[in-house]
Amino acid sequence: MDNQTPLAERLRPTKIEDYLGQAHLVGKGAILRRAIESGNLPSFLLWGPPGVGKTTLAKLVAHELNRNIFVLNAINSGVKEVREVFEKAKKLQFFNSAPPILFIDEIHRFNKAQQDSLLSAVEQGIVTLIGATTENPSFEVISPLLSRCQVFILKSLEDADMLKLLERALTTDLFLKQKTVIIEETDAILRFAGGDARKLLNILEIVVGASEEETIIVSNLIVTSRLQENIALYDKNGEQHYDIASALIKSIRGSDPQAAVYWLARMIEGGEDPKFIARRLIISASEDIGLANPNALLLATNGFQAVNVIGMPESRIILSEVAIYLATSPKSNSSYIAIDAALQKVGETGNLPVPLHLRNAPTKLMKDIGYGKEYQYAHSFDGNFADQEYLPEKISRTVFYNPGNNSKEKELLLKQNSLWKGKYSF
Repeated sequence: MDNQTPLAERLRPTKIEDYLGQAHLVGKGAILRRAIESGNLPSFLLWGPPGVGKTTLAKLVAHELNRNIFVLNAINSGVKEVREVFEKAKKLQFFNSAPPILFIDEIHRFNKAQQDSLLSAVEQGIVTLIGATTENPSFEVISPLLSRCQVFILKSLEDADMLKLLERALTTDLFLKQKTVIIEETDAILRFAGGDARKLLNILEIVVGASEEETIIVSNLIVTSRLQENIALYDKNGEQHYDIASALIKSIRGSDPQAAVYWLARMIEGGEDPKFIARRLIISASEDIGLANPNALLLATNGFQAVNVIGMPESRIILSEVAIYLATSPKSNSSYIAIDAALQKVGETGNLPVPLHLRNAPTKLMKDIGYGKEYQYAHSFDGNFADQEYLPEKISRTVFYNPGNNSKEKELLLKQNSLWKGKYSF
């Protein structure tokens, strides 16, 4: 390899003993290590964040077992490429020889039809499948394929492993060994790398490559100044994106403004689209606060409009105001429960007929057959209320909306009981 090859590729280990991290999988006595040593390797999925060694581990498994390995990337491969691999794999079958390994990187990017194409070969033992994904397989991998594979979870690398990798790079890489690199501080490089080995090595290359000095100093200040753009661990298109958004919403739901602002800051610092954040806040205002404080939805909606007009960095203040307001508001999910209960009832009962008195009658025929007959116009009665049936007869008296236990909805409960006089049991 020459110095144009990325450092991460130059340092890719060739022996399982040199693999850093994931001791729960490949350490002595660990589940995947035992499978490798026994030679009885199942098909499996490697699920974990970027830069933790999924591709490296797959290649090491093939090397340890002395098996052929076919490598596909789901971004630029499809059913055609998969079938070509299967044909090659069949030609490699001799008596009781172990099947070759098919490694598919980013397997979550395969659609259902593409994933379906893998099932037969996996079942017949034509290949042993190893898939790598940054996304939760429960959501991104079809159930038939998921049931035929074990799932191994890889973790972000610990600081100790990252420091070992840093030392290995400086002492074993052919090109870095030719330079004098002094590591004075590691806090910044570890923080920016965020447990991602590839990021760590990329940062090291950036810092070393940007220096023309004979002796290259790596300090927190130098690392920070060399990095022109934010490379914090936040994948806007991956699982971190959804995990951190989930943490923000759950902090708001839990009435913790401190945590809400923290997770909001993580999203902003990670370069998240502020309009995505504002949309999530609108949903939270309706789902988690709802009728306990109807102004929450108004503020969140106005916040979205303001963010759209103002842009960053000032929008961070608007988002903070909305997040704190939502977190400190009284909570109610009664609207959320009501619509889901109604949807469930629709699913159970199908298309129940609209009561005749609630139907419009734009033609004489419709009037003649009873459309709109005996409908009572609420505004013609005292209190703008007419006691009549509004639900289909089959589900009359069904309660979907139960007012929440908060001051605003307690008022609504009293009002509803006064109007309906016990028709609905709240």
